[in-house]
Parts: sequence; structure tokens; C-alpha cells
Amino acid sequence: MTIDEELARAAEIIRRGGLVAFPTETVYGLGANALDARAIERIYEAKGRPASSPLIVHVADLDMARAMASEWPVLAQALAERFWPGPLTIVVRKAACVPGEATAGLNSVGIRMPSHPVALELIRRAGVPIAAPSANRFMHISPTTAAHVRSGLGDRVEMILDGGPTEVGIESTVVSLAGEAPTLLRPGMLTMEDLENATAVKWSVRKSERDARESPGLHARHYAPRTPFILLRPGEARPQGKGRVLQMPSDAMRFAERLYAELHEADAEGWDWIAVEAPPDGPEWAGIWDRLRRASTR
Repeated sequence: MTIDEELARAAEIIRRGGLVAFPTETVYGLGANALDARAIERIYEAKGRPASSPLIVHVADLDMARAMASEWPVLAQALAERFWPGPLTIVVRKAACVPGEATAGLNSVGIRMPSHPVALELIRRAGVPIAAPSANRFMHISPTTAAHVRSGLGDRVEMILDGGPTEVGIESTVVSLAGEAPTLLRPGMLTMEDLENATAVKWSVRKSERDARESPGLHARHYAPRTPFILLRPGEARPQGKGRVLQMPSDAMRFAERLYAELHEADAEGWDWIAVEAPPDGPEWAGIWDRLRRASTR
């Protein structure tokens, strides 16, 4: 089957309420029609994901993004013009057409325009926005290849579009414009400095549990392998038993690109534990630190 035929089939599955796993530049997503409440429920069922965790709605253009929002703030336009297509999710007040199932009952919705050509073409061909969390079982390591999706979800998904390994490697930065002040909800590979330079305003950082509900990926335990995973601080002794210390790149972008793939590989090898040495603590590492803390067992 050619890629054109695969995209046509995948778009039809989305339109009739089915599930399709597809590549984005961050991780692989488990997609369904964002305007179909029953299709969205199937995402939660396939992942074993709690209904209190909202989904991100993926769009192909700005017109589709605005149609998902009851308000489109000036800052949303500035961010979209600067960072879309790309690894940024913008939370705004939702339009009536967006089912509450997609937003965990909140009156806000996270919207993203991915940059992966397969993702964009799938949305265009389906003709509807696509709600998609990462294509893995809830709390487990996010998938960065089609093989990871097959291993984690098996026959829970009707089709997997293989677009090769993802490039960014960790989930998008999530920001909220639905409250009183622009707020960073989830760090990613776009930094606070990137946001402030693009908007010329001061951003705050999520502080309360209420803010946490507005974004996926903020459970205390998340992105985790089945094998105990240890974040080794300088001078800290390794655990007892047989384990593997991941050898990671020193560059933040390369580290993020490789992190989940390395965790998937080590998790399948049967070690007593997996570890990674603590990376630097600069702003470009904030998203990586967030994932490491949530994945680690201590």
C-alpha cells in the first residue's frame, strides 16, 4: 500500500469514528475525530486513561484552530504565527462544537498544529480536527516509533501510520491563555525565554492543582518504564542488582530526541533497574527534567 493509499484509509477510519496512530514531530499520537464524543471515549478506553485528563486537539491550519475556540486571543495569534506548525499546545476557551469528553469537562481546550507532514496531511484528508494523546498505555513511555505503538497498544488501534522516528522526542510545551495571565502548564523543548521573546509579555508557571488539570502529562507518575527507573545525582551510588545506565547525548535537543527510544530499549532487556545521570539544569533542559522526574521511581 502506498503512503497515499494509507493516508486515504486512515482518514476514512477517523471520519467513521475509529482510532489511528500517527507520527508527529514530538511523539506518536493516538487519534480520533475531535468532534465525535464516542470516538474520543475510545481513546480513553484504548489507553486506560482517566477521563479527568484532557486531550490535545490537532489542527491543520489557523482557521481550524480558531473554529475550536470561543475566543482567540491576540497572544494566541502571536504564538501560532511564531511556533506553528510545531511543538506548542495553546490552551484557550473552547467552542461549543468541542465535546466535553475531549477536554475532561473543562471549558478550555488545548490546540496544536503539528509540523510532521504525515500528521498534517491526515488532518487535511480527514477534514476534521484530530484529538490525540500519545499512542501508548496510560503512564507508560511515550512512543517515538511505529514499533513502540505496536508493542504498547497492539490491536487497540485500527491503523498505525509509520512516519519513521520522531524528531523532537518529548511531548509539546503547553501554555494556557484561558485564565487571567499567560501560564506555562507543561515545559517542553520550547522554553520560557522563547515564549517571552515571541510575545513580549511576562509568563507565569503553573502552581496549583487546578492549573494541572488543564494540561495532559502532569500526573506525578508518568512517561515511565515498567523497570524501576533511577535519576542519578552526582556522587549518588548505583542501586544493587544488575542495571543499565543510559548513555545520553550532552546536547539537550539530541537528549530529548533519544530519551524515550532509549527507555523503550532498556525496558525490554530485563534489567533490575535503569538509570540516567542527571543532566544540566539550564532552561533548555526544563522539559527533559520534567519527564525524568515523572518517570523516575525516586
